[in-house]
Amino acid sequence: MIASVLRLSRADCKALRITDPYSIHRVVCDLFEDIRSEEDKQAGKPSGILYADKGGDFQLRQILVLSDREPRTPAHGELQSKTIPPDFLQHDCYGFEVIVNPTRRDNASRKLMPVRGRDEVADWFMERAEKSWGFRADPEKLQVQHLGVQRFEKSGQILTHGSATLKGVLAVTHRERFERSFRQGIGRGRAFGFGLLQIVPLANPFDI
Repeated sequence: MIASVLRLSRADCKALRITDPYSIHRVVCDLFEDIRSEEDKQAGKPSGILYADKGGDFQLRQILVLSDREPRTPAHGELQSKTIPPDFLQHDCYGFEVIVNPTRRDNASRKLMPVRGRDEVADWFMERAEKSWGFRADPEKLQVQHLGVQRFEKSGQILTHGSATLKGVLAVTHRERFERSFRQGIGRGRAFGFGLLQIVPLANPFDI
């Protein structure tokens, strides 16, 4: 896996016509050749690309990218990349940050419904982390921040995603699931900047 950071100046953002979340999606996708077939896309095969828009200030914007292949040299901006070492995912505990699109499927209508409210998002995250993502988050250290809505136009349709940023500490409970969560992302909306687990190994294990 390759970890990259794309740094864009104000002039770069203007040249790339960055105006909304979909334009960020376009800029990131342009860094890579799409190696999937139409059958792969129809089957929902992951693109091998995750990203998180870290924003910035008036002068600089940063986008973190995780990919299963090397990115191209961008036409605009500065890109730095490095290979993730094999032992990076072998630790027991990590500090983490992740931007998620929290949703639940309504049992009656089968429609996806946004999860709203900090407590509700925290419960949603804790439940899915242990059940599906291979780790347990420390509830005492879990922070739910930046609740909001991502909205943009794509192919003439307005798409809306609920958004929340979570920070905290996690302990790995199922290594294979955890590695898959890191490589493929967690939750929905991963094509649009959600689900990238930004993790830092911690030296001392904790009891949760």
